[in-house]
Amino acid sequence: MLRCCALLAALILVGFTAFEAHADRRVAFVIGNSEYRDIPALKNPDKDAEDVSNTFRLAGFDVFVAKDLTKLQFEEQFRNYLAAADGADLAVVYYSGHGFQIGGENFLIPVDASLKAAADIEVQAIKLDDVLEQLRSKSKIQLIILDACRNNPFPRKDYWLRDQLIAAGGSGLAQVKSSLNTLIAFATEPGSVAYDGTGDLSPFSSAFSRRALAPNQEIRTVMAAVRRDVVKATDGKQVPWENSSLIDEVVLMRRANRPALPPVLEKVVPSGVGPVALDLPEPVDVDGGAVTVSIERPPALGRLMLDGKPVATGEPIAGKDLPRLEMDVPKGSGAQEEVDMLAYATRDNWGGQSQGILVFRVKNGEGAEGQQLMASLEAEQKQQVLERGIHITGAAEAIEKRDISVPVGVGPVLLKLDFPTKDPAVSLKLASYPATGTLSLPDRTLSPDSSLTADEVDHLRYEPQIGAVKPLIVGFEIRADNASSKPATMKLSPSVEPCDREAGEPLDLQGVVPGLLPNEISSNAVDVCRAAVKAYPDVARFRYELGRALLATGKVDEAKKAIQEAADRGHVRAVFELGYIASSGIGTAVDPTKANGFYLKASERGDPYGMTAWGRALFNGLGVQRDTGKGLDLLLKAAAMGHTYAMNDLAAIFTEGRNGVPADPMRAVAFLRAGVERQDMYSMNILGRNYLSGRGVEKDPKQAQTLFQKAMDLGQPYAPGSLGRMYRDGVGVAQNFDEAQRLFELAAARGDYSGAYDRAALEMQKGEKADQAVAVRYLAFAVGLDLRDELPSARTTLAQFAAKPKTAALKQLRSELKSKIQVGGSLDDQLVKTARAVWEQANPRRDLF
Repeated sequence: MLRCCALLAALILVGFTAFEAHADRRVAFVIGNSEYRDIPALKNPDKDAEDVSNTFRLAGFDVFVAKDLTKLQFEEQFRNYLAAADGADLAVVYYSGHGFQIGGENFLIPVDASLKAAADIEVQAIKLDDVLEQLRSKSKIQLIILDACRNNPFPRKDYWLRDQLIAAGGSGLAQVKSSLNTLIAFATEPGSVAYDGTGDLSPFSSAFSRRALAPNQEIRTVMAAVRRDVVKATDGKQVPWENSSLIDEVVLMRRANRPALPPVLEKVVPSGVGPVALDLPEPVDVDGGAVTVSIERPPALGRLMLDGKPVATGEPIAGKDLPRLEMDVPKGSGAQEEVDMLAYATRDNWGGQSQGILVFRVKNGEGAEGQQLMASLEAEQKQQVLERGIHITGAAEAIEKRDISVPVGVGPVLLKLDFPTKDPAVSLKLASYPATGTLSLPDRTLSPDSSLTADEVDHLRYEPQIGAVKPLIVGFEIRADNASSKPATMKLSPSVEPCDREAGEPLDLQGVVPGLLPNEISSNAVDVCRAAVKAYPDVARFRYELGRALLATGKVDEAKKAIQEAADRGHVRAVFELGYIASSGIGTAVDPTKANGFYLKASERGDPYGMTAWGRALFNGLGVQRDTGKGLDLLLKAAAMGHTYAMNDLAAIFTEGRNGVPADPMRAVAFLRAGVERQDMYSMNILGRNYLSGRGVEKDPKQAQTLFQKAMDLGQPYAPGSLGRMYRDGVGVAQNFDEAQRLFELAAARGDYSGAYDRAALEMQKGEKADQAVAVRYLAFAVGLDLRDELPSARTTLAQFAAKPKTAALKQLRSELKSKIQVGGSLDDQLVKTARAVWEQANPRRDLF
């Protein structure tokens, strides 16, 4: 009979339990720019960002919050955010600060922007379309919210936009066309100005934070309520506006979870002894709200009591009172054991509900048997209270002072707390949520108000925020019904995998570290990356980083395999790398068409390296039909993301004027300075040359010397030659041929064919003291390193030397080779091929410089 009743109870619950949920990935980037350096500060954005970020965290988002960002800080934090948003269900950017429009393009303004020169907008501001395009390539749904519609505070009226000078708009932002599943919200309508208001928060941010917390409200309903609030607060002067192409519903504050209950419980109830406690566990609202309970199916053999009063069917009682619910079975019942059932429903403030079942056996509580039964039940109850206290203490000890290392960038990591109890009466309330990152269960993301049941704790996961490596504290309040609770705290320590540290790449939008240049990859990288691939076979990034490490050690075939596997698993930078391999002929024939196919794919998925390579090909017509406008636009997009290679390409275009783009040396210098600010050694060398020639800047040999020296110290191949010429010619420094000779030799060792040629020329200037074999040696290096034949005079000069110094130079070069090579042809050809082999032997890493 009891088994049949339990089966009936299970059938009743089917309608309440037949659902499946999962934890969506939702990421928000909240920016508040107040303390501008060259223009008036804004009073609200700092508080706006704080308030809005708290709102998103309460809604269960992984929240990146930043205040008073410079352009470089924005690039860095936006890259971290994009890495976190990769594959997200919803990606949000909320910006409060200065912004204005130029030619229908909207720009967000970092706090260090001065915007004094025509080129400054491209290197100092943030184009909204670029932000949106990146979000589209990363996430399923995009939401951009802008409280930036203020007057243009800068005095300059025109700026470069692609290949034209465009006048800046006077006020407000321009309308933005959204793609599928995107919502863009503005604090006010296009072309109008938003107000700061009289309080700490702007009228728009204040209304948004308040309305976004309404549970289970779709975003368009939320924004309509925000609009009403702002219109009222500003007496109709400010009307928020949005452009939506959403096809999926977006709910920020979701409250769809049901109060947690054990579905079926069993209990023995004696008859004829008065009300007996049923010991039902308190329902836990996992979202942190209040729970009410109502009796759906009362027992047939007795009546329910709470604090001495009967409880009617359907009568609501507070969830916290459920453990005190009693049952009074009259005398005469249970003479023969009988089975009864109680069904009750729990509901939270958000509309969630669940159902609990108590199956109980009624036994006769009278006479000697009854006394024995009561004594047994009382002992059982005392034991349960004792055990529950032990459970709470043990649970606190299992958590207290734990320090758990959690790797960054591998998804949610199971914390493995080994929780000592599954007692349904035990629950955990989050007392302090980690400052960054997200706690989650397989079916939901937790918020600062969340609770967990005991049987959920072993499934608790944490995903660290990319870019945040400081230890974090998580606090819990462990409780059981109305018993006293115990606090417990633990530490979560985000850690970067050794593979990321040893072989992560700069500007990798799926990476987790600032990254290393190829010449900075250590010999240990291969081993640690193999270990990472084994430990995390589903993380494509580690396969790509293994490929980088293998390339750095010259294991080209293994490297190509690892990079291809990473690309097949969705790592975008690996797609670019396949293009680079095809274009440079590393272990394969050079194939520009194949390379461009990879570059196009990487570019379309937002990779700045791919944008630069594909933009360069389009602008110059390299293996593809020339499209100057599209190529220039891609280079500008990559530069806006902080890619210094694109900046240097743009500097070359604007210095000379190419393919219809007008020359503007000052614009070129703006990009070079931006590259130097990002510590790019190539930008340093080029800008140093500008200071020597006076192109776009006033001549300043001392500044040139400083830039050449810094670039040389960073390993730049051409900077030693640039500095060597200063010493050779006595420009800005005292003439010093010995120092010039040393620098030209260093340049040649790094692969600079011009430096090698200058070293040969310097030797010939010694006249009768010249060592012609040395001159021949460096001419051979100059020709061998000049793969694009950009210095034809080197081969011509080599041909003018007699056979004797050539033979001596060739003998010396051959003695430096560790293995023989087959060379044929003329004496000059043998010299060039041998010199090239000597250099490659000393530089096995194909991308060292």
